[in-house]
Amino acid sequence: MKTCIIFYSYSGVTRSVAESLAASCGADLIEIHAKKPYSKLTAYTVGCMRARRGDADPIDRETIDVSPYDLVVIGTPVWAFRAAPPVNAATAALSGCNGKKAVLFATCGGKAGDTIEELKKTLIGKGLRITGDITFTKKDLDEDLKAGELAALVKAAEQA
Repeated sequence: MKTCIIFYSYSGVTRSVAESLAASCGADLIEIHAKKPYSKLTAYTVGCMRARRGDADPIDRETIDVSPYDLVVIGTPVWAFRAAPPVNAATAALSGCNGKKAVLFATCGGKAGDTIEELKKTLIGKGLRITGDITFTKKDLDEDLKAGELAALVKAAEQA
């Protein structure tokens, strides 16, 4: 089974989770970059406002073809209780999704709010079947509380 991990990371936290997962599962990494990167000031002002509205930022890829993959993992930081705007653009750019399985993960300081549920709606609309999701809070990451749970979700989806 072939797996890809599509993610955006502003601070490096989501990237760290994605890289660790890729190493444990042998997945391909597809990192998303905003065409206009956020600064520390704009991430917490403009970026959070755009995330709250569900806006998408222009990203470095017009399309993300997942047809070669059996499983798609999507990772996002949580901004204002929603997915970061570059992830909204990445999910809109997905193609070749019909019948594929997906696992979602989010990284946040405390509460993920509507992040996972909103992503699920979008991805189901693209034809993906969500088989699992997990949210990592700062405490989870600091104390390594959920290190193996995401890998277990991916491995279970690969075997299903």
